[in-house]
Amino acid sequence: MDRSGTSPPSAINEYLLRSSVSSSGARSVDVIVYLINDAAIPLTVDGLSSSTAHELLRKVLEVLHLPDVAQEVFALWLVSPFLEVQLKPKHHPYKVCRQWHDLLARFTNCTLEDIHHDEPILQFRRNIFFPKSKELQISDEGILRLLYEEAKYNVLEGRYPCDIEDCELLGGLSCCLEMGPYSQEKHTPSALRPKLESFLPPYICKKKIGILNAFRNRGNRQASFEETLVNTYKSATENVTSEDGDVLNCREYLKKCHELPYYGCAFFQGEVDKPSQGFLNRSGRKTVSVAINMEGVSVIDRKEKHVLLSLKFSELSWDHTYPDEEHILWLEFDGDNEGTPVNKLLKIYSKQVLILDIYLG
Repeated sequence: MDRSGTSPPSAINEYLLRSSVSSSGARSVDVIVYLINDAAIPLTVDGLSSSTAHELLRKVLEVLHLPDVAQEVFALWLVSPFLEVQLKPKHHPYKVCRQWHDLLARFTNCTLEDIHHDEPILQFRRNIFFPKSKELQISDEGILRLLYEEAKYNVLEGRYPCDIEDCELLGGLSCCLEMGPYSQEKHTPSALRPKLESFLPPYICKKKIGILNAFRNRGNRQASFEETLVNTYKSATENVTSEDGDVLNCREYLKKCHELPYYGCAFFQGEVDKPSQGFLNRSGRKTVSVAINMEGVSVIDRKEKHVLLSLKFSELSWDHTYPDEEHILWLEFDGDNEGTPVNKLLKIYSKQVLILDIYLG
């Protein structure tokens, strides 16, 4: 998978993963399970073809020394650039891997070449059915750290779009968690400058650079990212005085992410119609992510990292149609047109709507 700011899995790990999805029988084989930061957990499994996701998850928890409650918090996923699927406990990962090319043909618009070359990784992630309300009751530092790592990855990748102020606050908490308490001598703006994209999303950096240039052209001075990050880093350090600083900072990071309606979502690819533009009235489609969690649905512009729509299930109704063999997800909701209440429809084109039935149905 393409991950900004992280190293790709090593060649040996990729080889072991390929071995795991093409081997069968009762002999012991090596299976690689990846964490969200691409750290690899090798497992030795007897009878891979009959092993369930629940059994493999138990092995991962043992390696990571996590308590039993982690079985509810996390799940195993099969993930590639084209499709992400959370496995149910009874699923057999080996068998699902063997069907992967069929799943791509059924649920994506991949070319035959993409289908032929695509290969999923087995990944350890948050279970989308685990309630947010239970997260902040967790006291185990290992679980909280893993949840933090996943939330941070989603923030940096733009899967969880945030405004500039929230990104800077989250960046300061990340500095505390990854560089220790703030030190005026060590943690200067110039020292943080090379590490900015480890703490702030690249798309936010680009936006703010444009804002800064506008202010500079007017003769005003705005604080740089480095200066703002130092300030939020310092504040995060001052707000924690106990020995459990890492636990508290992880909780604070997660608590802020809980304010985002798309926290803990499963993501699916789709397209929506663009408004007609220009003299020739040209239109087209834009690529979006459809984010589903236990609370509702969000639609995010994949290119601009902009939230187009975010609604709770109580605020919408939905339908699935497939005219002319093109699958469409319809979202119907109440809106406003110049102060007048209106009924609105959003039309999302996606073959993955068939998977969405699992979460919406």
